[in-house]
This record gives sequence, structure tokens and C-alpha cells, in this order.
Amino acid sequence: MAAAKHHVTIKGVKEGLVFLLDDSCEFSEVLAELKHKLEKTHQQILTGPIIHVHVKLGSRVVTEEQKEQVRGIISSKGNLLIQSVETLDPSHQKTDPDPAEVRMVRGMVRSGQTLTHDGNIMFMGDVNPGGTIISTGSIYIMGSLRGMAHAGVDGDERAIIAASHMRPTQLRIAGIISRPPDEWGLGDSFDTYMEFAYVKEGKMEIDKIHHLHKFSLNQYT
Repeated sequence: MAAAKHHVTIKGVKEGLVFLLDDSCEFSEVLAELKHKLEKTHQQILTGPIIHVHVKLGSRVVTEEQKEQVRGIISSKGNLLIQSVETLDPSHQKTDPDPAEVRMVRGMVRSGQTLTHDGNIMFMGDVNPGGTIISTGSIYIMGSLRGMAHAGVDGDERAIIAASHMRPTQLRIAGIISRPPDEWGLGDSFDTYMEFAYVKEGKMEIDKIHHLHKFSLNQYT
């Protein structure tokens, strides 16, 4: 299967979201992927309360009409409020990967399989019993986690693990291992709400995803 192209990267920052648009491909490809992500693959995380958005076009030379096309697509989502649409001087292009970038991967991790990733990952699919997902950053699973997940594998205790349906065999963040799931104390909400795991004072804690806003976004990216 051919590797998916990624011309649009969406990352969370303290002020909201930053959209990073590839400046090395055709502009029409960027618009098509931007529209697809907002309407299809990222619909779950781009709904809800008002979110401030900054758009980075890289060193691409664009017209005002092209900027308006970008604004129009993003503004079609009623909760996304555009704060800026910016281009960069070529001399200011970054050379190192952004540690806050979240890479999206689709698929399924079956028993005996291990998916590894360098950085933050959003996995669109299920991790089955006996399957493992490992990342140096945070792990966001838009599906069921019924296998093992290890975030911050290089020692980053700021990483989190989130899943739409959290039924893991084991969770690890850096060198910290979770308690058994039946000791998490989430009650009936365990089956109906997305949860996330994080480290607090050297221990792993589990909470509902809507409490994530209480924490610093910078801490978990």
C-alpha cells in the first residue's frame, strides 16, 4: 500500500490550533487535503467550542485570492475562528521537526503486531488484544485500545495516552506502568467516554477526555 501524503498538519498549541500547509506541492493538493481533513478524518476533534486557528503557509508565494480560499474552507467549520494566515521568509524555514506535530496513521494493530512512531501519533483504528503501539510522544487512538500502549518511550513523562474506548491490557508512559484497568474507578463512564492517561507525581492517572483542558497543552505535546 502506498504511503499517504501529508500536505496539511494540524497541531495543538496553548492558544488553539495551528494549521501547517505544505509549501512544496501544488496549492490545489493542499486545498483538497485541508477540506478532506475538516470534513472527514478530523471531524471528531474539530467540533465543539470556539477554537482559535493560525494558518502557516510556509514560504509559498500566494495571492490574496488563495488566502481567501484557505479561509473559506476553514471557516466552513463554525467553531474554527481564524486569527491569522501567514507566510514565512524562506530564510526562516525550520530545519528540525516540530515536537508538537501529531502524525496521523490509519489502520489496525492486530495480535502480535507492534506499531512504533517517533513523535506524537494519532492512530485512526483499533489496537487489538496482543497488539502494541509505541511512541516517543503522546498517543491518541480514535478507536478501541485493547492491547498495550507505551507513550514517551524515551522517558518523556509529559506524554499522554488517549483512546475512544480504553480497554488496554497495559499502559505505559515513560517508565511508569498503569494499575489494572479494574482499579481505575471510572465506573459506568468507562464504556461511554473517551479517556486519557497521564503521569502525576510519579503515578499514572486516568481521566475523562473533557478534563484535558485543565492541563497545559504544552505539557502534553
